Amino acid sequence: MADRPRTLGELHASGYRDEAVKDEMRRNVTSRLAEGKELFPGIIGYDDTAIPQIVNAILSRHDIILLGLRGQAKTRIIRGLAQFLDDEVPVIEGSEVNDHPYHPISLFGAELVREHGDDTPIDWIPRNAR
Repeated sequence: MADRPRTLGELHASGYRDEAVKDEMRRNVTSRLAEGKELFPGIIGYDDTAIPQIVNAILSRHDIILLGLRGQAKTRIIRGLAQFLDDEVPVIEGSEVNDHPYHPISLFGAELVREHGDDTPIDWIPRNAR
């Protein structure tokens, strides 16, 4: 989005809501289910077994552990979970740990927000950088 907020104040004013990763994934899975989109393209043979269980775990906001022998698509499934993250999320500009502007966890992020308040610069990172 070209006109996305560039400061903490603009982010607040935009109405952006912070969301837990499990809630974000649930929202995106629910949206894809409503659109009838395939959730795990390229994964064959698990449509009636593992995939429904993984979808139920995401919808229930549960943790997921994948167990199985080599060659059973565990890595491919884990990599596929990233598609359920938002395209971009805001971070404090210059933060090495990608501090969220609303909840910085590093000393750098916390001090920047304390010093600059609503003028704290933010950046947006793509899902593959999370």
